[in-house]
Formats: sequence, C-alpha cells, structure tokens
Amino acid sequence: MDRLLITEAFVRVAQTGSFAKAAEQLGVTRSVITHRVQQLEAFINAPLFHRSTRHVRLSDIGEAYFQECADLVAGFHGLTEKMRHQRSNLTGQLRLQVLQGFAIDHMGPMLAQFTAMYPEIELDVVVTDRVVEPIEEGFDIAFQMFPPHAERLVVRKLFTLHRVFCASPQYLRDHGEPEHPMQLKDHRVALFSSYPSRNRWQFTNGDESVELTLHSQMRSSSIHLLRDYALNGAGITCLPTLIASDDFINERLVPILNDYRLSSFDFAAVYPETQRRALRVRTLIDFLIERIGEVPLWDQRLIDRGMVLH
Repeated sequence: MDRLLITEAFVRVAQTGSFAKAAEQLGVTRSVITHRVQQLEAFINAPLFHRSTRHVRLSDIGEAYFQECADLVAGFHGLTEKMRHQRSNLTGQLRLQVLQGFAIDHMGPMLAQFTAMYPEIELDVVVTDRVVEPIEEGFDIAFQMFPPHAERLVVRKLFTLHRVFCASPQYLRDHGEPEHPMQLKDHRVALFSSYPSRNRWQFTNGDESVELTLHSQMRSSSIHLLRDYALNGAGITCLPTLIASDDFINERLVPILNDYRLSSFDFAAVYPETQRRALRVRTLIDFLIERIGEVPLWDQRLIDRGMVLH
C-alpha cells in the first residue's frame, strides 16, 4: 500500500467532491480512486465520506483528517518542485580535495566548464597529495588515488591511472637505456614516496613476472618534482601517464621498459555516505566522468601514437 497515493486520492476526492473528477485529475480510472480511498478507510478503520448516487461529502472523521492530509500532499509536491528547480539551478558550495597531479593541467579546464554551466555553485578546492579523510576534514568530495579505508564512504572511479618508467633523452644517451627491470638497480632512480607498495615493484611481460626492491637516490611526495628531476637529466623516474603524456609526445621524456607493465590504480571520487543523494555532489562527479570518458585524453593520445599503452 502506497500511503502517499491513497492519501492524495482522498484529498482530490474531498477537494472536487467527485471520484470521477479526482480520477481525471490524477490520470487514473475511477475504480482506482475508489480502491485507494477504500484502502485508506480500511487503514484508519473509519469511513471518510458519506456517499450517495449524486453527492460525495466528508464524514466527521474525514473533515478532521482532510486538512492535515492536504498539507502533507501539498508539502510533498512543493518539495518535488523545489528539487526539480534545484536540478536546473543548482546552488551552494562544494569543498573539494584534489591530488596535485590531477589538479594541474587537467581539472582546471573541466571546472571552468562546470562553473559556466552551474554559476550558482561555489567551489573551494584544496590541492594536496596526501590522502585525506573527507568526513573528519570536512570535504564534500576527495579526488584521490588511494581512498582511505573508512566506513561510511562512497567511492566512484573516474579513470584508470597508468604508470611508466622514463628518463630524458640526454640521460639515456649518457648512461644507456635499461632493457630489463633488474637493470634499474644500475641507474640513479627517483621515486614517488606514497605508493602503498613502498620500495617493492612488480613488472609483468606476458608470463614473466619480475619483483624487485628499488632503493632510490631521491624520494618525493610530489610527482611534478619528480618529473622536473627527470627532465633535467638527473635520473630515471616513474610517472603516471596523466603527468607525462605531453612530455612523451614532445620527446622531452622517453618511456622505457615498454614491454613490461606495472600495476595500475583507480583514480576515484570519495565522499561521505551522507552525501550519496546530494545533488551538487552527484552532478559534479557525473560531469567529470562524462568529460573524461572511458579512455582519458592523455592516454588516448599515447595510444594513437602507439606509445606505452598496449
């Protein structure tokens, strides 16, 4: 029994004084309206109308019940209209945390399009490479590569993040290019410090699997610093294609060990369970997923040139 439907049927009959007119307004048959009113009468165990062949009028109990029911139905429809209005004219603030690698060069243009579409939404964007707890730190959404392991969080994948070892052409001319992962131990290496695997690395090439521990000359929590380190010929590093795509295409950096694959990560939007139905949150995430697509532009450009991803 849908109590809202049967309550609305009762209200419409009371307002029009007719089962037939109520049925016409609600777009159902008269028998449906009759059945719904009978359900409500059975539920409260009292008659709501005095019926005759010509007239329908409220009983004493119906009179007492009508106004609150009318207010309830009106309130529901008012809320529905308000939500429909908000969908076309979203307002309010979103506080976001974004990893530096996605924020720089990528998210800004998308947020420019988003704010043009929804000018009443205010964005407060904090850029940091550390993993945050959205609930404790007051973020509506955290865009992260390593979602925190906490209850009451929803995780929605935006894209797959691929990683590639690379170096500058000058470094490879001076020191040679490793052809096997184990040869990385003979080179100066700079690595991202926040991967969950720490110093352990696994490479796969068909049925071959290579596991090794790499001790780096430099470690950093900044992917962009590692890119600049490699661009200046200081050594080999491992970068996400999200960061290195332009440098590969423009030959400022050279991907190495192309026959070997590293594990990938899911880059995701993480938000509190209490925000699951928040329209602003859903709208922004849906917008970003649509703009990024199944294969992000930075990866598609490499695929089109036959580079790295295969």
